[in-house]
Amino acid sequence: MTIEATPSERNELASFYKLPAIAALTATLRLDPCGQGGARVTGAIHGELTQVCIVSLEPFPATVDEDVDVRFAPQTTANSRSAPAEETQTFSLADEDEPDPIVDGKIDLGALTAEFFALGLDPYPRKPGAVLDEERANLQPTNSPFAALVQRDKAGHE
Repeated sequence: MTIEATPSERNELASFYKLPAIAALTATLRLDPCGQGGARVTGAIHGELTQVCIVSLEPFPATVDEDVDVRFAPQTTANSRSAPAEETQTFSLADEDEPDPIVDGKIDLGALTAEFFALGLDPYPRKPGAVLDEERANLQPTNSPFAALVQRDKAGHE
């Protein structure tokens, strides 16, 4: 199935994620039965948005493309309670994630789309071609408590 965020949903998400605009947000997802009453959602999220460059502070267009692969299982008391405090658990990066809960018999694909869109956002967006001013990048603070050490190090290597 394909879902597409409406203009008002995109405006709300842009406000929530502090973005100037989201021009398009779509998800192409497939739901397959998995386990006892569970499901597996696979597919892709595509978003076209405007971000603000961290160097120039200018808005620029960007895209988000994220693959989706999430398992869901009915919510039970067994998978909703946490481990006892005295029990130590060991996890590995190779371990498969616990399935997300199916709440009230439903999987919210809109929330899943918004979540994966957020995961694909560049936390430090840089407009193509944006560079720091070389003078600012090479500026050494002279009032730093380490300024004397920098000067001593320079004198020792000359």
